[in-house]
Amino acid sequence: MKKESSCDENLSKYWASLGDVFVNDAYGTCHRAHASNAGIAKFLPSAVGFLVEEEVNKLSSIMEEDTHPFMVLMGGKKVSDKTLVIDNLINKCDKLLIGGGMCFTFLKAKGVSVGNSIVDDDNLEYCKNILSKYGDKIVLPVDFVNQDGVNIDANNISSNDAGMDIGSESIKLFTNLLQQAKRVVVNGPMGVFEDNKFSNGTRSVYETLKNNNIKTLIGGGDSAASVNLLGYDGVFYHVSTGGGATLEYLSGAELPGISIINNKDEKY
Repeated sequence: MKKESSCDENLSKYWASLGDVFVNDAYGTCHRAHASNAGIAKFLPSAVGFLVEEEVNKLSSIMEEDTHPFMVLMGGKKVSDKTLVIDNLINKCDKLLIGGGMCFTFLKAKGVSVGNSIVDDDNLEYCKNILSKYGDKIVLPVDFVNQDGVNIDANNISSNDAGMDIGSESIKLFTNLLQQAKRVVVNGPMGVFEDNKFSNGTRSVYETLKNNNIKTLIGGGDSAASVNLLGYDGVFYHVSTGGGATLEYLSGAELPGISIINNKDEKY
């Protein structure tokens, strides 16, 4: 709906005319400047709801806390979804651990053959630049579980292999680092967790964070889905309900659906 996504003023005014006060409790849409959130807030006394308040408080708490080591664990498919988050967090964290499909773009950027594994070729140059600047902070897997469930070394991926999960040595590497952390931000699973054959990497890092009682933010989207599916609901400091909104927050950007309310003179 173009008038919605363009934050059309007439549509915003019409929706605002239907009420007396606007409360935005749709955190998952707060990264969008749409008529149904930012638009209405221009024309009514406005406030955020309890869910949005909790999200902002929990996110700001873990990001502003000055405890170290602070580690970021990233997964998921595409580097393109995470470049702004990496740019914002790489100077703040002590280690950036990268698994999931996105690690293969980083490995290919290092000259490693990744076979049939998923690669975001458009961001190879980005990965090369980040590795050249922050290679001492970035930790990549050293082995994988392939499509047949076989553990293979990262330097021995054949042309027919596709990495589906981090392998046993990578799990040791990641969990040994994570158990030293004071706080951790997780954004993305370590493998194709929906299939039990490829869920061990994600499950293992969650188990480590749980057993060591580490303050952990799970950053929405597939990460939240993996927490629920693998049985870690209610375990961590915070599991965000918004994928895109949390990515935007972690990138350091303001969320327009919230900022317009915070910056209003007339609000509750």
